[in-house]
Amino acid sequence: MFKNVIQTREALQDLMGKPSDLAVNKVIDCLDEHCKAFIAKSPFLVLATSNKAGNADASPRGDQPGFVSVLDQKHLLIPERRGNKRLDSLYNLLENPQVGILFLIPGSRETLRINGKASIVTDQELLYPLKASNSIPSVGIGVKVEECFLHCGKAIIRSNLWEPSSWLALDDMPKAGEILAAHAKAAEKTKEEIEVSLEESYIKRLY
Repeated sequence: MFKNVIQTREALQDLMGKPSDLAVNKVIDCLDEHCKAFIAKSPFLVLATSNKAGNADASPRGDQPGFVSVLDQKHLLIPERRGNKRLDSLYNLLENPQVGILFLIPGSRETLRINGKASIVTDQELLYPLKASNSIPSVGIGVKVEECFLHCGKAIIRSNLWEPSSWLALDDMPKAGEILAAHAKAAEKTKEEIEVSLEESYIKRLY
């Protein structure tokens, strides 16, 4: 499919150029007051993991702003809320602890990137403060921070991500029930039944 493929760092730099000193030197190895303030206002993140074979996965996590606990300058804890029990991210962490995290704040053009090593945590004294709707998470993703840096807002600006007037209408887009029925070949359930089940889970099984 792809005929012209770059295979060396030198070829890539020749084409794309080299980063500025600011871009290179902006990386820090701990959570300073600026990173902590960003995380405190963030209700949404994307967690990137991979298994020992290198098969990668990116998974969203979200809750009220500040749902991620900053334990100290080197450690943070992400509560694992109820989901579909696939546990893709957690299974990956059992094989490969390296993670990349992208924090977003609605309305902010910049994002915060954090890289580090993660483990699956069951310490109740750490998880209890992360309870929501009287539900204490069974596990959390504890991250030892190795790199933190602010990512510029060009992608957010180009996409008009926070501009409702630029959003496309969803009227002609298939609903989730239809997509899941097609992908899972769920003969035992109709797309309408899947849609009803989804809506019920959104109401009754968020926590």
